[in-house]
Amino acid sequence: MTTLEFRDVVKSYRVRGRSGQRRVTAVDHVSFTIESGRTTALVGQSGSGKSTIAKLLLQLERPDSGQILLDGEPVRRHGAGLKRYRKAVQMVFQDPFASLNPFHTVAHHLSRPLQLHGPKRRPDEIRHEIEELLERVRLLPAAEIAAKHPHELSGGQRQRVAIARALAPDPGVLIADEPVSMLDVSIRLGVLNLLAGLQRERSLGVLYITHDLATARHFSDDILVMYRGEIVERGAADDVILHPRHEYTKRLAAAAPDPELRLQQLGRA
Repeated sequence: MTTLEFRDVVKSYRVRGRSGQRRVTAVDHVSFTIESGRTTALVGQSGSGKSTIAKLLLQLERPDSGQILLDGEPVRRHGAGLKRYRKAVQMVFQDPFASLNPFHTVAHHLSRPLQLHGPKRRPDEIRHEIEELLERVRLLPAAEIAAKHPHELSGGQRQRVAIARALAPDPGVLIADEPVSMLDVSIRLGVLNLLAGLQRERSLGVLYITHDLATARHFSDDILVMYRGEIVERGAADDVILHPRHEYTKRLAAAAPDPELRLQQLGRA
């Protein structure tokens, strides 16, 4: 069981404008917890601070104040503590082509996290684990896929490789930053269903970062609504979507392309 906690975190940036330099707060005293076996959606428009939170969770940025804790312990920025954190918290990036090196095969992409985060293995053991990972994300025949380069795969296949790479260290938490926004509409559902199935099978804690309230409702247990760097609403997915309290959440819900939700709204009108 893994718990990742974001506790009263603040992050600001210095920006230059016509009137000189000023500080802009991207994350303003934000707190939430990601727990094993649950998917939490972080919803908000572009510029609301969602990607900054992802960077903070990945230790790519340092908070101005507040803490990030793994299983109750503050995350260390060096040594064994950081290595343990990087093994436990993995990322699925938005653009599957940009996140994979075009010069290397799928097997290379999957072997690196296995070698970095696991015990020493023989080449045949690594090859077997690579094929198991590809089978887990429904990429078959696994041996043929492993030998391919990213440009030889479709967008959906590349994102499945990215998911397999994130699973390789056997993490407890998966951060999925707009994982289907770069994919064709026809294959988005398959990737989301794959993530949902993996979350259940492996009891992962998932932070699903998205601007799409409809998929957040159907693929998440809880929803956090972010606006101008703050969490303005939180709760169970159906409660937040069907009974929004904050005005910003109401506007998002009204714009959501969800036929079922739209029918319920029309019925209350």
